[in-house]
Order: sequence, then C-alpha cells, then structure tokens
Amino acid sequence: MKVYALKSCDTCRKAVKALLAARDDVEVVDIRADGLPSEVITDVVKAVGWEAALNRRSTTWRGLDDADKADVTTEKAIALITKHPTLLKRPAITDGKTISVGWTAKQQDVWL
Repeated sequence: MKVYALKSCDTCRKAVKALLAARDDVEVVDIRADGLPSEVITDVVKAVGWEAALNRRSTTWRGLDDADKADVTTEKAIALITKHPTLLKRPAITDGKTISVGWTAKQQDVWL
C-alpha cells in the first residue's frame, strides 16, 4: 500500500498514524519531497474523477491564475497536478487495485 501525503498536512498525519497502527504494508510517499509520478496522477484522477482528485481548497489552488482555474477538464486537472503536486487531494491511497483520496469515514472503512 502506498500513501501519497504531505508531512505538513494534519489529515495526512492522522491517516498515516492510523494506517501504520492497523497494517504493516504501508509505504508513505511525501509528494513534496519525493515527487509524484505522472502515472500515479493519471491513475488517481481516472479512478476518483478530477473533481475529487483536485484539491480546490488548497493555498496552491488559490495562488493559481484565473485562467488555470477556468474550464477544468480531466486532462487539465492532470496537467495542473503534474505541475503542482500539492494540488492532489490528500492523502491519496492505493494498494494497486483500489484508489481513494481524503480521509473521511468512508476511506477509513476501506483501509482499516
């Protein structure tokens, strides 16, 4: 299982702590320090949809030009997340078959 997270994100820290306590197959990838492979971005966006994958509440999103924020499509969302990995909703979790973003009760039921 891979967890794509940010060390500075409270939600990511909660998720990683819970996952490490419950499982022994957790690999944490810090998207700022380690980067985010383009195939992961594509897989996440296609699995959950760009609306769920693109974190439009982040400071990175708020700092984008209005042109970048307008008329978002799947392809544009992938391009934006590729250019700005912190735009990916976090944590993004995958076991190779299942992919989820965020750490709501629904995601916790899937992974714990």
